[in-house]
Amino acid sequence: MKLSGIIGYPVTPFSHDNKSVDLGKLGQVIDILLEAKVGAIAALGSAGEAAYLSESEWKQVAEYTVKYVNGKVPVVIGVAELTTAQAINYTRYAYEIGASMIMLSPFSYYKLSEQEIYSHYEAVSNATPLPIMIYNNPATCGVDMSPEFMLKMVDGIQNASMIKESSGDIQRMHKIYKLSNGKVPFFNGCNHMALEALNAGASGWCTAAPCLIGDRPKQLFEAVKEGKSEQAKALFYQQYEFLEFIVTSGLAAAVKSGLELQGNGIGDPRKPLQPLGRAERKRLQGLLTEFV
Repeated sequence: MKLSGIIGYPVTPFSHDNKSVDLGKLGQVIDILLEAKVGAIAALGSAGEAAYLSESEWKQVAEYTVKYVNGKVPVVIGVAELTTAQAINYTRYAYEIGASMIMLSPFSYYKLSEQEIYSHYEAVSNATPLPIMIYNNPATCGVDMSPEFMLKMVDGIQNASMIKESSGDIQRMHKIYKLSNGKVPFFNGCNHMALEALNAGASGWCTAAPCLIGDRPKQLFEAVKEGKSEQAKALFYQQYEFLEFIVTSGLAAAVKSGLELQGNGIGDPRKPLQPLGRAERKRLQGLLTEFV
């Protein structure tokens, strides 16, 4: 599967008492992303609070997202589990419901060796025909995979076909491009590095930003691809402070507060996560006025 452009991340709405998923409001979030002209939708990532969902909730969100999108764009399902058995369970479910691919992260309590990580990916690949996006997100998952190792997995594991790099080190992206001769698609997972990453050859940008600022990320992507460097730079710096803010203040909390400020309230993040405080909300409101 060829994937490119903006990969939009929906947040997961909860009921008023925070005890269940609100699928109706999830549909509203998906509509916002589709209106922002994203190239794909990636459910159950960090912004979607996947780590805070029960198995039944996780499956509800995955199935609803695939059905609601209804083939308009590809649907990527995030899988980040401590055990290989549970990762296989979720991956098989993603295939059963018609997902387009999975985005697989190794999640660590004990420090994992490269052999353990490789075996984890290989076992998941053997359990499904779905393409796998290798996701390196050391800050969240506790595992940091080198470009050389991820490319080794792409070369040796049948369904591992692309990489999402979120370490925050632009040199990793240059290495992926150089070592693969530009043949392995890679995606930017760091909002504040979007311009550098796209200029480094990234096939796309994975972000929750379109939930709040519409198609501005897509405009940036297209400006880079069309060689309009000055326009791309202007678009990026228009978004930069906002992109930095939503990451440093917590994606789920920031996006949910932003949606509420825009009249699309979908509830708070799940505890122990907290909604933005008064000062942060005021700061976010000021940032959002720049996009009106």
